[in-house]
Amino acid sequence: MNRQPKGKTPRRPPKKPSSNQKDPVGVYCRVRPLGTEDEECCIEVISSTTIQLHAPEGFKTNRNGEYKETQYSFKKVFGVSVSQIELFEHVAKPLVDDLIHGKNGLLFTYGVTGSGKTFTMTGSPGQGGLLPRSLDMIFNSIGPYQAKRYVFKTDDKNGLEVQNEVDALLERQRRENNLSVPKTPASRQKLDPEIADMIKSEEAYKADGVDEDSCYSVFVSYIEIYNNYIYDLLEENQEDAIKPKWNGGGTPVRQNTEFIPPQSKILREDQNHNMYVAGCMEVEVKSAEEAFQVFWKGQKKRKVANTRLNRESSRSHSVLIVKLAQAPLDADGDNILQDKNQVTVSQLCLVDLAGSERTGRTGAEGTRIREAGNINQSLLNLRTCIEILRENQMCGTNRMVPYRDSKVTHLFKNYFDGEGKVRMVVCVNPKADDYEETLLVMRFAEMTQEVEVARPVDRPICGFTPGRRHRNQAFKDELTRKLEERGGPTERDLPSVINHLVHSLPPLPSSELTDPHDDITLPRLIEALQNRHRIRQMMIDEYNKAANMMKSMLQELDNNFLSKDNFIHEQNGKMLEMDKVIQNNKAELERLEKKTKMQEHKIDILQKTTKIYEDDKRSLMQELETREQRLQRELSDKRRMEQRMHGVVTDTQHKWEKECDRRVNAMQLEMQNKLWVKDEKLKQLKAIVTESKTTGRPDPPPRQTQPQRPSREERPPAKRSASPSPVPTTTPVRPLHRRSRSAGGEKWVDHKPSSSMDLGTVLQPVIPNAIQVSAPNEKALSKCDRYVLTHQEVASDGEIQTKLIKGEVIKTRGGGQAVQFTDIETLKQELATVPRRKRKSSEGAPASGDHTDGAWTDVETRCSVAMEMRAGSNMGPGYEHHGITKRRKP
Repeated sequence: MNRQPKGKTPRRPPKKPSSNQKDPVGVYCRVRPLGTEDEECCIEVISSTTIQLHAPEGFKTNRNGEYKETQYSFKKVFGVSVSQIELFEHVAKPLVDDLIHGKNGLLFTYGVTGSGKTFTMTGSPGQGGLLPRSLDMIFNSIGPYQAKRYVFKTDDKNGLEVQNEVDALLERQRRENNLSVPKTPASRQKLDPEIADMIKSEEAYKADGVDEDSCYSVFVSYIEIYNNYIYDLLEENQEDAIKPKWNGGGTPVRQNTEFIPPQSKILREDQNHNMYVAGCMEVEVKSAEEAFQVFWKGQKKRKVANTRLNRESSRSHSVLIVKLAQAPLDADGDNILQDKNQVTVSQLCLVDLAGSERTGRTGAEGTRIREAGNINQSLLNLRTCIEILRENQMCGTNRMVPYRDSKVTHLFKNYFDGEGKVRMVVCVNPKADDYEETLLVMRFAEMTQEVEVARPVDRPICGFTPGRRHRNQAFKDELTRKLEERGGPTERDLPSVINHLVHSLPPLPSSELTDPHDDITLPRLIEALQNRHRIRQMMIDEYNKAANMMKSMLQELDNNFLSKDNFIHEQNGKMLEMDKVIQNNKAELERLEKKTKMQEHKIDILQKTTKIYEDDKRSLMQELETREQRLQRELSDKRRMEQRMHGVVTDTQHKWEKECDRRVNAMQLEMQNKLWVKDEKLKQLKAIVTESKTTGRPDPPPRQTQPQRPSREERPPAKRSASPSPVPTTTPVRPLHRRSRSAGGEKWVDHKPSSSMDLGTVLQPVIPNAIQVSAPNEKALSKCDRYVLTHQEVASDGEIQTKLIKGEVIKTRGGGQAVQFTDIETLKQELATVPRRKRKSSEGAPASGDHTDGAWTDVETRCSVAMEMRAGSNMGPGYEHHGITKRRKP
């Protein structure tokens, strides 16, 4: 056998396009009256939309004596004196109108245990709540247009099918014969006395704009969510199956006979991505009384318990699902159109949530603690889903909403995704003991109002001509009237017509035969029968003629109807095409709107970026202008400095040219002095040699008019002593020569730090026209042209040496003074114990120990300081130092 190839997973049908328009979740508040008048109240109704919470006395002390008052706004606030009918008009009536027009709705009550949720939803005798009034309004609106029972049939996949009249009749007979399905009463007299007077006749409401060309049928199902399990309250023998046993540790006992697993229903998703309870029993009802009787039957099975706060506290969330099926009539307006695609199913979910509670206040133990924990956990999951929905809508995030964490949120996820309107009635108890729980309820309600749900789309038009039912009924009435005028039969007097036809025939004569030779009775009977046959044949001919005429008329009408049907089909095809074009245009508009929003967002970003760049550009331009101005100033200062430096360079060049000329002249003079010294030496040597040859006695010292000046290369370095040696007065000397160039007419800044010691020796120069300072300052520098710094340190031989660091004072561009160092002069002290230098013997002269030193030696010994010939000195040949303390000047 060949195995069939595995098929691919079928693609899900596209989800219904949701409307771009969104409506916020409608949140209403109802305040329950206080139990006793002397009880402390913590809630005050400020206006029709605002309430104010007052912290009770206990919370004042717990909050360091602070008295906090907070206000919360709702779509409408109902005070303690509001009636049930007024609450229904504002809250549930719009949802019932949407249900009849093919739109879904969700209404649930929320609040603390004992706040009046069940009373608001169900009511009491004489004060029907939202649920019975909604059922009454539904049947008051669709009563004349209901289909017969079992014309609509559920397919166990959250859908409905349409049956013809024959199949519906067979289904009715089969259901009536099936004893497992008990009959539900359809009259008010058979209702339970507890619910008999829920709604008064004068309080009945009726929806406007009901489609008369459609047939309707109502199905109700009732479930409860207990400990996060789903149970069908309309099933039989379900009471014992949902009571699991627990061991002493508080955990379920598994795999033994003591534990009975709960028979929970499963949530599934239909082909339109709507969530439904699989296997849930749906009962078709034909009146408000019957529907409410079914509800009350399931209400008795709901889990309630007696707690410290509430005598009948709901231990589960109850959900009544009212499903309305509607299908259009055919073109004749007589029968329901046998097309499943034309069936519209809308549903209204009425949810009575269990109240949140604290086990410390309720005094719950054992099973009650587990029930309270599951209730609080499911309500917490509901708050979490609402909070994430609000965050996604307000902040633009795309966080996943945890619908699957709880059966309550998972069942109603389609409503928050845009499958219908969502309304919530927040019930609060104003007593001070519930203040903390009421505060949490108010915060949740305030957050829920900020969630927006997409507005559901309208039901598509079937394409048939409106008013079909009314025209069909008018046609039947007119046909009946015409038949009555012509004496023809009608449906209501068919037996009388038959009797009239029988009496219109000739009466039969007496057919009793008493004589076998009677020849009159039989011929007379035969003649009467022939007359009757002739009349019957004439009637048949007339009937056939009328039937043919009617047939031709019907054929003509059928042709007209066919042509109209073809025209209608063509128009429907065009409308479908136009609908497709409209849907495409809507999709294109949505895409363009999204693109426009994105472009606007980008434009805003670009504008902000452009503004930032313009500001940066402006600041940079200003900085650039500032820097250009600074650069221009620097360039102008540079040009001025260049001009000044050019002048300084020119002056310096002229100065150095003069200095070079002076030094050349000084060098020439020095060389002439050296030549003169050498000539003198030669003359003296010549005289000595000549005298030694003439006589053998010792030569007297020659008479010198000028002291012999040995050359710079031959004489030893002069030894400086603390006191200079005296110079013979007979020796002519040259004018006083100052070695330092600081003896001119320039003013000096003589900088002698406080760390220098006054040794009282020749190492301390004396500078005329000098300002002595221990630290240079701007005032002293501005008055002088030259600068000298006296620095003392220990030389390598252990003696003290003084350094004179010289420089020129120049003016800076900013108006200050700066020093440019040009020369360093070193003054060094040596020991005074130097052996006297002996005269060298001339060539050819004998060396004798008795020979005394000559004049050259005496002159050299008497000189305490060697004379230094420097370039630029004013000393010339024939000038000598006087025997005074030699002072160096900078």
